[in-house]
Amino acid sequence: MVGTMALLRALLGTARVREKTSRPVAGPPADDEVLLDAPDDRLGPALLAAAHGEYRPAAELLAATRAGAEWEHRDRYTARLAAFARSRAEWLARWRAAAPEDPDVLLVRARLAVDRCWDSPARAELLRQADPLLAAATEAGGDDPVPWRIALDSARGSGAGHTAFERLWAQAVRRSPHHYGCHVTALKYLAAASPGAHRECLDFAETAAQDAPSGSLVRALPARAAFLCLADGAATGAQRARLDAAADRAIALSAAHPAADPWPAEVRNLLTYVLVRLRRWEDALEQLRLTGPYATSFPWDRDGDDPLGRFLQVREEVRAAVCAGPPPASGHPRCGRGRHARTGDH
Repeated sequence: MVGTMALLRALLGTARVREKTSRPVAGPPADDEVLLDAPDDRLGPALLAAAHGEYRPAAELLAATRAGAEWEHRDRYTARLAAFARSRAEWLARWRAAAPEDPDVLLVRARLAVDRCWDSPARAELLRQADPLLAAATEAGGDDPVPWRIALDSARGSGAGHTAFERLWAQAVRRSPHHYGCHVTALKYLAAASPGAHRECLDFAETAAQDAPSGSLVRALPARAAFLCLADGAATGAQRARLDAAADRAIALSAAHPAADPWPAEVRNLLTYVLVRLRRWEDALEQLRLTGPYATSFPWDRDGDDPLGRFLQVREEVRAAVCAGPPPASGHPRCGRGRHARTGDH
């Protein structure tokens, strides 16, 4: 988990990089300028205050996302605050004591409860024990889809049947038909429920992307399905056109956002991973340029325990591949080193 000093370094590093990247981004930044999972300008102060035991900035941030129906931001901020609370929970305890029925504190507590259960051998039973917290969050949430996204994660982790999952899914999409987090969870559920069902995953993701409005992160969902397929080593020649089309959709979404922006950073990191596996080196290099200093743990933590190091390694190998010209016609791409990603991510 992020400690106080690590958080301060990330915040200071983010400010330094933003100052340097306020001009147009000509190429990827130096290795020592790259930040892993850097918070944006809204989340950073809330995390810094939480590191000092103060909950009010986090409460104000989540209240603002609820009032503005900023469901994608709310989902991300809740996940990051809950992750921080796993190692530094004093601020959350103070918040709960001050406002136990606050829908925002209930949301963070629900996310934290699910996260804490995830890596346990008794995950299914522990998640069922967390049901009262999930129920409290969903009941207090009103039109908020994020509590239902957390409930979907819990259902996925506990091995819920299709009927139960679909019931939760209906509640989530009724509130926000194109919520990216809910769609990612549904895609993961489909992949886990039917191992090897790559065609079904691509079908689901492509349909969702087609229905999503311009600029929605759901437009990148096929790239997420492509990642699952490529990570399993299950891509076939017949699927290549669909995988390329998935990457092209995500490229179009990436192009709609500013360069060196933390908001689309995870989509760009994922897209780079997919493009590398597809051996589309020039496209991968362009996404690295657009990503700027914002590396994200996912998907690079699928290949090992040093996601930042892996990101930097892949970046260098993509540069080398572009400089060297077309790669060999057979074998694994150089930056993949023949390893398959782990797909059981939370």
